[in-house]
Amino acid sequence: MVFPSMGVMFALAGTLMAKSLERPALKVIRGRLRRLLPPFWFWGVFVVVAMLIHDWMPGWQIVYWIVPLGDPPGNAWGEQAWEILWYLRTYLWFVLLSPVLLKVFRLAPVPVLVLSLAPIVAFHFLWEPPDDRFGSALTDLATFLFCWILGFAHRDGVPARLKPFAVAVLSLAAIGFAGWYALTHQAGTGSYDLDDIPLAQALWSAGYVTLLMWAKSYFGIDFAWLTRFRRTDRLVTVFNSRAVTIYLWHEIALILAVPLIDRFWNVPAFEKWLPLG
Repeated sequence: MVFPSMGVMFALAGTLMAKSLERPALKVIRGRLRRLLPPFWFWGVFVVVAMLIHDWMPGWQIVYWIVPLGDPPGNAWGEQAWEILWYLRTYLWFVLLSPVLLKVFRLAPVPVLVLSLAPIVAFHFLWEPPDDRFGSALTDLATFLFCWILGFAHRDGVPARLKPFAVAVLSLAAIGFAGWYALTHQAGTGSYDLDDIPLAQALWSAGYVTLLMWAKSYFGIDFAWLTRFRRTDRLVTVFNSRAVTIYLWHEIALILAVPLIDRFWNVPAFEKWLPLG
């Protein structure tokens, strides 16, 4: 809740997508697919083979392991590895929809930005999407739609034209409501984790990222000077060019860390002072 990383990531991705769409849309989408799918396929071979060895038998839904337009199927044995694919699925849909979304946004930037919160509000109070592949995709798209379109707005310089008082009041109101809602509706999920409460996630991210992007535009905050540090710049470039690969494999790295953490129980000082449980 201190730093809603998913909302920030989708907003930055929306900004970069708007910049990229200054080129032909099909070329941009093709380039995005080239960056997304090969690392996904390479990673998927290991996960799918491991699940097959552990008695998994896929049906036709295995096509989602080729193009993740829906949640790829799997068994419980590999669930912790593949459950992170919701992000790739959501990102892929946003990439495919961006040419249309950007055109609609530029017809009426501020009204479209505000109305982009309407789907998640409607899904919460009027109609709940089904608990399946289709429903999960709709919910995630609605949750981060505002952040993605806010990325468009940032690219077009919209935040800098907004009145500071209105931005502060509306953003803090969204954050306040989201925090209140997360803390008072823990019964359904057992926690106030924003990832488990789409409405709170959408509003908290919307308020937080709006303040960030408005402040950057209004105060002219610029981090371009950091590129003067060549080693740091190179490190960022290397990580950025392999972002999908790092995202996919980090969850497996966390899983593999568990046996290592279990060994810490054998060290009395670690057992006493570290939160190994």
